[in-house]
Amino acid sequence: MRSNPTGRQLRLGAELRKLRERAGLTSTQASRLLGVQQNQISNVEAGRAGVSPERIRTLACHYDCGDRALVEALSEMATERSRGWWEEYREILPAALLDLAEVEHYATQLRTAVTVHIPGLFQTTDYAREIFRQDVPEMSPPDIEHRVSFRIKRQAVLYRDPPTPHQAIIHEAALRMKFGGPSVTRAQLRHLLDMSERPHITIQVIPFDAGTFPGSGQSIYYAKGPVPQLDTVNLDQSHGPVFLDSEAQLDKYRVLLDRMGACALSPEESRDFIHKVVQDL
Repeated sequence: MRSNPTGRQLRLGAELRKLRERAGLTSTQASRLLGVQQNQISNVEAGRAGVSPERIRTLACHYDCGDRALVEALSEMATERSRGWWEEYREILPAALLDLAEVEHYATQLRTAVTVHIPGLFQTTDYAREIFRQDVPEMSPPDIEHRVSFRIKRQAVLYRDPPTPHQAIIHEAALRMKFGGPSVTRAQLRHLLDMSERPHITIQVIPFDAGTFPGSGQSIYYAKGPVPQLDTVNLDQSHGPVFLDSEAQLDKYRVLLDRMGACALSPEESRDFIHKVVQDL
């Protein structure tokens, strides 16, 4: 029995619960169909107990789920037993941050939209350190360094083979915020330009001249799963990441990101724009 299930284990259980509830079955009815105790179904759905791919397929059959792609994706989730590099931070950082790294690791594509900060996966060490120095309550120097090293390690998804595609929409305000002063900002923007040249990365800028736009004031992070039902939205709040995965929420943020992208400059125009901001520093 797991005492601290990961975010991915919790998500697998939640998706199985959705399938059961969609079929109109109680956990007691589901347990009878499988010939197990009711608490076994509850523990699986709560992420406290593992479940085999074969049992997932059996449950899907009892739940009249004909979506084979979803069933196979859930079965694949059930086969993952090892834990990732982020586990070394288990007693150091909040669990939600570890869940974020886990979501990124398994994502098939990442999309983000920010208005104040450069996206975390594109941040330089000095820029990230300055961001964490502004946290309230103030963090100790060792805590800041743990946060910085964790953020930099998360960026590995952009360099692995194959790398995870990433589309970023960045408001002009985020480009002009001088976190750490002109030299840190200049180095950060040059790094952003370097990243924009990579074929799997798309960066678009929304200039001040665009005026109002959908989703303004929000920081949106969208991780695509192997099937749309397993997508995840992360909203960055002052108290930590908040994860959303209901069908209505996923639909909402897909539309928001599409509409924000439509308000932004093209990738080529965005590179020229960032070059101009660097020259202005």
